[in-house]
Amino acid sequence: MAFDLSSRFAQRIGGRQFGQSEQLYKFEKIKRAKAAARVARPHVELLDFGVGEPDQMAPVPIREALKRAVDDPANRGYADNGIREFKLAAARYMKEFFGVEDLDPDTEINHSIGSKSALAMLPLCFVDPGDVVLTTVPGYPVLATHARYLGATIGTLPLREENGFLPDLDAVPADVLKRTKLIYVNYPNNPTGAVATPEFFDRLIAWAQTHNILIVHDAAYATLVYDVPRLSILSRPGAKECALELHSMSKSYNMTGWRLGFVAGPARAVRAFAEVKDNTDSGQFKAIQVAACAGIADISLSEAIREHYRGRLVKLVAALRSVGFDARMPGGTFYLYVRAPRGAGDTDFPNAEAASQYLIREWSVSTVPWDDVGAYLRFSATFEARDERDEDRVVDELRRRLQAAQLRF
Repeated sequence: MAFDLSSRFAQRIGGRQFGQSEQLYKFEKIKRAKAAARVARPHVELLDFGVGEPDQMAPVPIREALKRAVDDPANRGYADNGIREFKLAAARYMKEFFGVEDLDPDTEINHSIGSKSALAMLPLCFVDPGDVVLTTVPGYPVLATHARYLGATIGTLPLREENGFLPDLDAVPADVLKRTKLIYVNYPNNPTGAVATPEFFDRLIAWAQTHNILIVHDAAYATLVYDVPRLSILSRPGAKECALELHSMSKSYNMTGWRLGFVAGPARAVRAFAEVKDNTDSGQFKAIQVAACAGIADISLSEAIREHYRGRLVKLVAALRSVGFDARMPGGTFYLYVRAPRGAGDTDFPNAEAASQYLIREWSVSTVPWDDVGAYLRFSATFEARDERDEDRVVDELRRRLQAAQLRF
C-alpha cells in the first residue's frame, strides 16, 4: 500500500488540499510581477516602495556591542527566557520613551525572538476551541492565523478612514463579546500609519475591563511617530490589568533580522507567555540581547532613525500629491497609505491589487495593495537609495513615472 502523505496534513493548513491550491498570496503576486517587469525592461530601474523593513543598518553602538559580545564566553549557550540585563534595558526603554515607570523587569517583561513569534505563541496561552479573537483589518495576520489553528473564531474590526483608522468597538455584537478572549490592535498602525490617542486607549481599556477581554497591543512601530508624543498603552490607567504590549527592535533600531523584542504587561500573563515560550524555543542568542542593551534606552539613536524616515515621507507625500494621490503625512510608521487610483489612461482598476500590478508591470513601480476596507496602496519610505541626493533622484523618478501613467482618481 502506497504511503498517502495527503492524508497526514492537518486540517488547519488545508488537509488533503494543502499545497494543491493555485491561488497566490498577494506578496507572491507582487514578487512575480517584479520578476516579469525586470525581464520586460531589463535596463529600467525597479522602484520598490513595497519593502516593509528598514533600509539602513543598526546604529553603530549596537553593532560594536555585538562584535564584543560574540567573543565573550559568557554569552555562549542557551538564553532560554532571556538575560536579566535585557529585561532591565527594556524596563529603562519603557520609562525613557513612554513614561512607564512601574514595570517589574523580573515578572512583567519577557524577551521574544521578535514580535512575530510572540504573536504566534500568545494564542497558545489564552485561546481554546470556540473562543473568539478580534483583530483589526487591514493588519498583520499572525495572531489571528494561530488562533484559528487552535479552533478560535476570528472577528474582524475594519479600520476606516472616516474613523481615523481606529476600530469601532461598539460594533461588536453582544453574543460575540461574551465569547471573546483577545483583541489585537497595532498602533502606530501597519499599513495605515494611524496612531492611537490616549483617549482611544482609555476607551479600549474600559471596554476590555467591562467585557473581560485581554488586549494584545503590537507596538512594533512605537518610536516612529511624527508630531505626536510617543505612546504606550501601558502608560494609561488600568492597562496593566488587561493589556499585553509587544515591542520590537526591528523598526525602532533597524535591527530587522536580529529577531529581538519583548512582551510587557500583567505578571501572570507574561508568565503564561514565558511558559509557552520555554517549551517552544531556547531564547535569542545572548550576544544579540547584550548588544541591544547598548542602545535601546538611548533616545538619540532612535530619534535619528525617526528623522530619516520623516524626511523621506515628506518627499513622498509631495511627489504623490503632485500626481493626484490624496497623500498626507502619517501619524507614525514609515508607510503612506493612500487611496488607489481608479484607472490609468484607458485602463480601469477594479481594485487596489489591479492598480498595484499595473504599476509594477507597466511602470516598474512596486507598492503593496490593500483591498480589505476600500482600495488602498501602501508606499514605504524604506526604498533603496545610496544617500540623500539619491533619495531625491528616486522620488523624482517616481513622480515622473506616475505622471506619465496618467492616473485617474
